[in-house]
Amino acid sequence: MADPRGFLKTTERELPPRRPVPIRLMDWKEVYEQGDPAQLRRQAGRCMDCGVPFCHQGCPLANLIPEWNDLTWRGEGRQAIERLHATNNFPEFTGKLCPAPCEASCVLAINQPAVTIKQVEASIIENAWNNGWVQPIPPERLTGKTVAVVGSGPAGLAAAQQLTRVGHTVAVFERDDRIGGLLRYGIPDFKMEKRHLDARLTQMQAEGTRFRAGVTIGRDITWSDLRDRYDAVIVATGAPQPRDLPIPGRDALGVHFAMEYLTQSNRVQAGDAVDDQITAEGKHVVVLGGGDTGADCIGTAHRQGALSVTNLAIGVQPPAERPEHQPWPVQPTLFEMQSAHEEGGERRYLASTVEFLRNDAGEVRALRVAETEFVDGRRVPKAGTEHEIPADLVLLALGFTGAERDTLEPQLSIPFEEHGTVSRAADYTTSEPGVFVAGDAGRGASLIVWAIAEGRAAAAEADRYLQGSSELPAPVRATDQPLRV
Repeated sequence: MADPRGFLKTTERELPPRRPVPIRLMDWKEVYEQGDPAQLRRQAGRCMDCGVPFCHQGCPLANLIPEWNDLTWRGEGRQAIERLHATNNFPEFTGKLCPAPCEASCVLAINQPAVTIKQVEASIIENAWNNGWVQPIPPERLTGKTVAVVGSGPAGLAAAQQLTRVGHTVAVFERDDRIGGLLRYGIPDFKMEKRHLDARLTQMQAEGTRFRAGVTIGRDITWSDLRDRYDAVIVATGAPQPRDLPIPGRDALGVHFAMEYLTQSNRVQAGDAVDDQITAEGKHVVVLGGGDTGADCIGTAHRQGALSVTNLAIGVQPPAERPEHQPWPVQPTLFEMQSAHEEGGERRYLASTVEFLRNDAGEVRALRVAETEFVDGRRVPKAGTEHEIPADLVLLALGFTGAERDTLEPQLSIPFEEHGTVSRAADYTTSEPGVFVAGDAGRGASLIVWAIAEGRAAAAEADRYLQGSSELPAPVRATDQPLRV
């Protein structure tokens, strides 16, 4: 284990400081400053190498957390990245974007703050890139089999890398002009700079993975033609259908889905010219939805120069500490202060939007909002509590309802579930032989760590379909769910 008395000597969590708010709002760089190696070693040394490491249960990838904590504490960085890469293709993504369910399951978290697992993970991969320890791993031989991966988000990239490394010829199709999916156009640079994605794509290309950007399957190539051209197909298109808010005034100018807004911002940061860009500059901005996407909108609006930012959530404010009905080791729902929240703005809970109000030009000018009350378990606006909130720009960050079905279903006759995901079995197979579904397309909108885990598992099943057996790891089944009560 790491330091046998580490959890006794260091009882508090220590994280790298965030850059001062006035400074970081002037650019789009990541918010955290460089970490202190001594601090990191202390935090890794708090890991107790538990007899039953519940952090494994909390991590869908079954990351070998106690092992690389110990190696980090001992200063064995190269061995640490080897153990980390054994279960996780892209620790630079999860180390920055995953909400760390492993930390909620940390045994130390029963009566102390959890080990800073996510920060240790991020430091291991950063150290590995800096020292040139991340190298291409091309296959020793080619199998002669071909695989098409549709979608270049974390699930698709994980599946592609696994299948390329065992010798299949893999092509990744992406409808956007650049590879990366939501990693590219959905995540602001202040959360993860795109250089991390680009470095990993360079590695994958050197291994033999082929990328086909700007190709929309179902339109440029039909799904049935794709299936005929390749020995296997993995559908990793995500769950991009946004949840709408069909209330009076929804058609007002200035009311947009969050992902439309974030995509345009990311394109501008990549150097693209975006006509009629949706921007928060000089506007009163209201963000509906209290999740990660809403926080991304808040941080983006501040950097664009919004006059004000108000975040509305329909439900109650989560507690600051683990509630009794969500005991360890389940993932609790807690009030979170993300970097975007500390940059300014106002957060309101129990706020039900009942109408978008327009001016004479048809532009949104305000929201009519009421307090939320619960009636027979439903959240409804409380009569008599209506009031107006000024708004020049409204961003809907209300979650997602499932995968796009307009071409996949009719062209391959693969059914969809009632909740909007592509129907699949526990081994990621579909009703069409040789077609597999991984990530949000089959699970619904979820965490990046689940996407990577499912991409790895679907790759193992596709390899088994093509070869008759597979040595690739399959960390999760399609039916697995996070531990909840």
